[in-house]
Amino acid sequence: MANHPSALKRQRQNEKRYLRNKSYKSAIKTYIKKTFESIEEKDLDAAKDYYKQAIAKLDSAVNKGILHRRTASRRISKLTKKVSAVIS
Repeated sequence: MANHPSALKRQRQNEKRYLRNKSYKSAIKTYIKKTFESIEEKDLDAAKDYYKQAIAKLDSAVNKGILHRRTASRRISKLTKKVSAVIS
């Protein structure tokens, strides 16, 4: 357990950021999962909608420092390949 005031503050900040990041990452995973499920069900409109939302969340996560830019880019690329294969 931390004893110094600065260490206690750092601990509080880390907990707050951890919870925010966890929530954001969970939302990203949900949109990606829903995109893949829509593709499997051949529901192209829903797949496009979830695809756009997933990309927006991934870009936002990069800007907030939650994900590394290359991680987000890799996930977007994977999603784009799947969606493009079904649409064309």
